[in-house]
Amino acid sequence: MTSPGSPRKADGRAARWAGQRERRRREFVEAGLRAIARYGPDVSTEQIAEEAGVARTRLYKHFADATDLQRAIAERAGELITAEFTGLWDPPGTPMRMIEDAIGAHTRWLADHANLYRYLTRHSLSGHPGTRDVVADVKTAIARQLTTLFDRYLALFGMDTRPAEAIAYGVVGLVDSSTARWLENPRDLDEAELATLLARWTWHILDDTLRAGGVELDPGKPLPST
Repeated sequence: MTSPGSPRKADGRAARWAGQRERRRREFVEAGLRAIARYGPDVSTEQIAEEAGVARTRLYKHFADATDLQRAIAERAGELITAEFTGLWDPPGTPMRMIEDAIGAHTRWLADHANLYRYLTRHSLSGHPGTRDVVADVKTAIARQLTTLFDRYLALFGMDTRPAEAIAYGVVGLVDSSTARWLENPRDLDEAELATLLARWTWHILDDTLRAGGVELDPGKPLPST
């Protein structure tokens, strides 16, 4: 006869096992990030296992297959990228400072994590079912945040807000594609110079939009509160 306490003990063991399994998955994902930084975007499962200090077969006790591991790495990378941009969506200061801070965060992250960016891009194009395109997800999230920001300021100045989304996606495309190409072929341009150029180009896009609506802003003076 089963004692009244048996189900609770079984549930406790199951919960502990689930927690341990999740902890091990996180450890293997972090090892994957380190292996990508060390070996590059073509890192193998064997190299990830070596970085984790286990045999490759041990990985597959925690991941269904290589695609499952890639998806977990992509999800973690998405969390890291999102955290990098936290606090940039309601920034104080001048228009140029806001632009420089946002673009500087983007270019610095890509420069510091070039191998991870290449890894994410390659696997998003691999065509494997279930593979997450975290690069596209992050770009979309940034563009949506910028759309909200541009909507607020265009409305504040009494301007047509319909172009806000097109401007936001255009700016994200400009910054991301320019930085991605720079990673492959910097042509002696350092990261700070690239960020300065992109900030200036972005300001010209926004300035042209504002002037077309009869609004002239000094990029060095604080914006009015929304």
